[in-house]
This record gives sequence, structure tokens and C-alpha cells, in this order.
Amino acid sequence: MRSQNRTSSQRTRIITVSAVAVTGALALSGCSSEVQRGWLPTERDTTSNTGILTDLWVNSWIAAMVIGLITWGLMLWCVVAYRRRKGATGFPRQISYNLPLEIFYTAIPLFLIVTFFYFTDRDQRAVDTPQQNPDVTVNVVGKQWSWDFNYKQGGVIKEDVHEGGVQAHLTGQPYNLDSLPTLYLPVNKSVTVELTSRDVIHSFWVPAFLQKRDMIPGKPNTMYFTPQKEGTYDGKCAELCGEYHSEMLFRVKVVSEAEFQSHLAGLDKGLLDEKYDRNPNLNEK
Repeated sequence: MRSQNRTSSQRTRIITVSAVAVTGALALSGCSSEVQRGWLPTERDTTSNTGILTDLWVNSWIAAMVIGLITWGLMLWCVVAYRRRKGATGFPRQISYNLPLEIFYTAIPLFLIVTFFYFTDRDQRAVDTPQQNPDVTVNVVGKQWSWDFNYKQGGVIKEDVHEGGVQAHLTGQPYNLDSLPTLYLPVNKSVTVELTSRDVIHSFWVPAFLQKRDMIPGKPNTMYFTPQKEGTYDGKCAELCGEYHSEMLFRVKVVSEAEFQSHLAGLDKGLLDEKYDRNPNLNEK
């Protein structure tokens, strides 16, 4: 009897110390900025949407971790509490069902699904709500294997201008990133990005913006945000689009409005429209 009490006491101390160690490690790791943003490749104030998306990501993982810890704890408890005792023979009494437990196991997952759906839908609506009279409207056109940028008249853009991009050629040697197609955007101005494709399916992705949209021929897509932090951000096509998909790179420069206007002044007037598209599915027979 004393041996059993001593063993039980040791087990309790081990579990207590382990729980304290895990809790302390989580608390200490939470002090780093990387952990606080869920290791996402950006900051909260990069755009008007990054804070919303970061909170959705981090809180979802916290909820999943809490549920996981409870589940793992219950599993371990069952393993210890219902283990075969020394000298026991046969099987323990078998129970065909337990109605309260079955209701619990059904209700909790349904509650979790509804909760995750609610917050996901709320944040998606906030991110995808169209902007009324945006300061900047730019048509980003994907093509094998580069990008065209059409800056449309309206808001702070005085006239239609465009810039045609040239494909990067990677050879394994250091590459001049300044030669990549570059989309200029003014800081703290609302932006609507209209996404189209000239040939096959592409995908517009700027990791630091935490948003990605497919570009499907004949089916325009849109993205809405306000850049809030000046800087240069890398972008790429995130949809396998052919032989040189890996070289379909671009950059986004968020600059002051004065620098933005200076850049537009040096671009060609007019827009690069659909006459440059190459899509056999849309050709007339």
C-alpha cells in the first residue's frame, strides 16, 4: 500500500513539473515577435489587411493547440487510469454506449466548426469588401512569364499609363532584383488591384501582404487593401504556369505619393489591353 502511494506521489510530481515546464516554455516563446505573428513573413501594419489575417491565423492555432492539449491529456489519463493492473485477469466490464459522452463528442466538434466558420467568414468579408472610389486602381496582367501593369485614371492617377514587364532569366548567378517588373503603390492610399491573364492561369502573390489571388483567362479577379508601410516587397506567380514559371517574379514598391507620381510621369500613356492576349480557348473559329 505504501509502495502504491509513493508511486502515485512520484507520478503526480512528474506530471506537475512537466506541466509547469511546458507552460513556462510557451510563455517565454510568446515573447518573440515571430511567435506572436505565428511565424508569418510580415508585420501587422504592412497593409490594412495583414493585422486581420494575422489574428485569424494565430488565434486559430491557439484554439487548435488548446484542443490538442486537452485531447492528449485525456488520452494519457485513460492510458494510466485504465491500464491493466497487476494480477488482473480477463477484460474489464464492457459498456456498449454512453449517451452523455456521445452527445458531448458530437456537440463540441460542431461548436468548433461553427466558431471557425464564423470568424473566417467575418474576416474574409472584411478583406474582400470592394472599396468605393479607391485612390489607386491598377490592372495587373499575368503573362508567360512576366507581368504588365496598367495604372487606370481615377483617384490620385491623372491619366492612364502602363508598364510592360520582361521575364527574369535566372542562371544560378546573382541577379539584379532592380530589373524585375515593379508595381509602384503610394503609402496610405486605398488600392484596388484588378487581376487578369493573357494566356494561362497565373496567381498574384505577395507573401508580405498575406493575400494571393488566381488570375484566370476571361475571369477577372480583384484584391483590395491599403499599403501602410513603405518598403520593397517580393512577389511571384504561385500557380505552375509553364516552363519558366520559376522566373515569373516581380516586386512591389510602396512609396510616398510624390515618388509614386514621379514614377507614373515616366511611363507610357494608355493601357495595354486585350489585343495582346494569347488564349486559344477564346479565339474565334
